[in-house]
Amino acid sequence: MTDKPLKILYHHRIASKDGQYVHVEEIINALKKQHHDVIIVAPQVAENSDFGSDGGFVDALKAKLPKFIYELLEFFYAFYAFIKLSLSIIKYKPDVIYERYNLFLPAGIWAKKLFGLPLLLEVNAPLYQERKKYNGISIDWLAKWSQRYCWKQADKVLPVTNVLADYIRAIGVNEDKIVVIPNGINEDKFLAPTSKPDILPDLTGKTVIGFVGFVREWHGLDRVLNIMAKLDDPTLFFLIIGDGPAVQTLKKQAEQLNLSQQIFISGIVQRDDMPDWLSQVDIALQPDVVAYASPLKMLEYLALGKAIIAPDTPNIRELLKDKYNALLFSTSSSPDFSECLTNILSNKTLSTQLAHNAALTIKEKNLTWLENAEKIVKLFIQLK
Repeated sequence: MTDKPLKILYHHRIASKDGQYVHVEEIINALKKQHHDVIIVAPQVAENSDFGSDGGFVDALKAKLPKFIYELLEFFYAFYAFIKLSLSIIKYKPDVIYERYNLFLPAGIWAKKLFGLPLLLEVNAPLYQERKKYNGISIDWLAKWSQRYCWKQADKVLPVTNVLADYIRAIGVNEDKIVVIPNGINEDKFLAPTSKPDILPDLTGKTVIGFVGFVREWHGLDRVLNIMAKLDDPTLFFLIIGDGPAVQTLKKQAEQLNLSQQIFISGIVQRDDMPDWLSQVDIALQPDVVAYASPLKMLEYLALGKAIIAPDTPNIRELLKDKYNALLFSTSSSPDFSECLTNILSNKTLSTQLAHNAALTIKEKNLTWLENAEKIVKLFIQLK
């Protein structure tokens, strides 16, 4: 860490309080903990909201407006953000700019060029490709240009996985400008003593299979209930920490399989309460994952020493090793998810070994927000 604290201008465009916001909040807190001064330029929508809240009027606009109009508004917001950044730079005189990349948002690059400040660009997804695939893009050339422009003009680009880095390499960004920094955990929260949430039933003597997140059909959590029914073991318990559109279907399935007393669905859990909930889990599930993501919940599973089941994909293998700190399943051949879960439930020695090695992984790979903040600061010092 540098002897002299840095004054860092942190810029993002996140309006919802979800997993994205966790990353933002944790990095800011880690930088502040290391005595750096962080000036935030961002929408105020999420600041006073509970975890799990959406983007409010922003999401409403997106739903109602034609794509063409909404995308123009996104790009015009960049000019507003540029003015806000410029005023903040004039007022606070920061040493550097840290920006979380978003589509149609070249404001940080414009400010960097105008004021001659180093800029690190954190990239969590190839948003042009992602939005084009799932939502469609109306002004394709502008979206593609904005992504390429931001990635190429940043002083350093910080993707969360090496798989994501390949997207950045593909447009011609030099290797020496790319630094992979995966997500991390907050040791103060996840390695502190925990207690059982009051609303949970007694789990004494139970083997708890756990999932964290927004439950969708494609997660395939129905497979968990089918395996529990097949094994017919009253000591098995399924804990879903979250909510989502597939929850009602799972409740009906549990009722049909006479497993209603062996499943509990928490609903939205506030971030500060997550360690208490997750500490109840023995076997933690990552049933599916975006190909370039660094899942926050997977890091939290590791931190609390859970026996993990996750897909055998390149981004997951950046942090997990099959039969060392997780069981990895193939999405197209054997072993599949159901085989891995059955195996881990029937082999206590294996699950204990995986859990032990999972807990070691955080230190082995320095997967904490404080370590990430250290890396960020070192990169800034090299650029100054």
